[in-house]
Amino acid sequence: MTEPVPHGARKAALIFIFVTVLIDILAFGLIIPVLPHLVKQFVGGDTAKAAYWVGVFGTMFALVQFVCAPIQGTLSDRFGRRPVILLSCLGLGVDFIFMAVANSLPWLFVGRMISALTSASFTTANAYIADVTPPDKRAQAFGMIGAAFGLGFIVGPVVGAQLGAIDLRWPFWGAALLALCNFAYGWFVLPESLAPEHRTHRFDWAHANPLGSLKLLKRYPQVFGLAAVVLLINLAHYVYPSVFVLYADYRYHWGLQMVGYVLGMVGICSVIVNVLLVKRAVAAWGERRTLMIGLSCGIVGFAIYGLAPTGAWFLAGIPIMAIWAFSMPATQALVTRQVGPEVQGRIQGALSSLVSLAGIAGPAIYTSVFALFITPRAPMHAPGAPFLLAGALLLAALLVAWRFARTPASAGAEREVALPPATSELGAD
Repeated sequence: MTEPVPHGARKAALIFIFVTVLIDILAFGLIIPVLPHLVKQFVGGDTAKAAYWVGVFGTMFALVQFVCAPIQGTLSDRFGRRPVILLSCLGLGVDFIFMAVANSLPWLFVGRMISALTSASFTTANAYIADVTPPDKRAQAFGMIGAAFGLGFIVGPVVGAQLGAIDLRWPFWGAALLALCNFAYGWFVLPESLAPEHRTHRFDWAHANPLGSLKLLKRYPQVFGLAAVVLLINLAHYVYPSVFVLYADYRYHWGLQMVGYVLGMVGICSVIVNVLLVKRAVAAWGERRTLMIGLSCGIVGFAIYGLAPTGAWFLAGIPIMAIWAFSMPATQALVTRQVGPEVQGRIQGALSSLVSLAGIAGPAIYTSVFALFITPRAPMHAPGAPFLLAGALLLAALLVAWRFARTPASAGAEREVALPPATSELGAD
């Protein structure tokens, strides 16, 4: 931890971080319904070709983030959280302007890569929370970040669809306006959270590259195990953007409007869990048990999704599945307890790289499994196979968490874990 931040300043900073993540997700949500249509325009209306390019955009975005996330985390450890977060907000605004004025597919691609290069807000926001929040309050704070995700994905796609019905470019301009307003707001409001004495003395390229940052995780055995949990959780999560729409249409014959309502219901349940239940769950059960309960509910929820014979059965699984939202705040809180403030940015950058790896691999895995199990050559007809696979991944995460999820017995123990004898290898920290 850094020196204690005054309560008023800490509250204002956390509000800004919440607003930053919310606006980022709102901005991304605004373009979700219209980006494929814009790509389709640029490829002459060919749906198959548009789908290919949308996949290329998504894969390249994840690859760039995989490389850049640890660099951004290391920069925040060296120069502080504030400049990296502000750069992220500015870069996001520039990205959406690029896409709003793009007159060809290559320029649209450039815009997406700008966003991937600069979108450090989630990585650095997590490090910021660790800086200004006491260890026993971090799960609650991370839960608020989860609530921002839920709110953004409830409102963003609905508003984006309405704006896109007027003009496909309007959602991009709206997203740019939100991001740039957030940059201006942060410029005047956001304080720095990482005190100079807790910053690294030089930029450490050994841990700024994705492989080096992943090696850093091995330096902290419990963090390395929890990182595996983060990877498995996010890999399971990618079943939603990969096959949900196709699955709902194929199995339940839900149209686009019904899919939108269901996603809204999922978002609302996620917000309720993150805002109202995470804090109470951690207070009652502790972070480790909260993580186990969240993963267990996720396993049951995915089983219901994969086996549900009707849409009503699928809907019945949503409240159970919502409890899965316990898992990430609890995991992130446990991770931040294991390391000191001088490496929080790099640790969060490494975790973001794992999320990007999940984003690279997940869509290909789930779409392939879905396609296999609905074709005549499938060993059995099982359109829900991708959700069952996601449940199996969470079962693996539960077993890993059972082994590695431990809360330090005391603040002294936490610091002892945070500063192992080999700390000097980090670069004169």
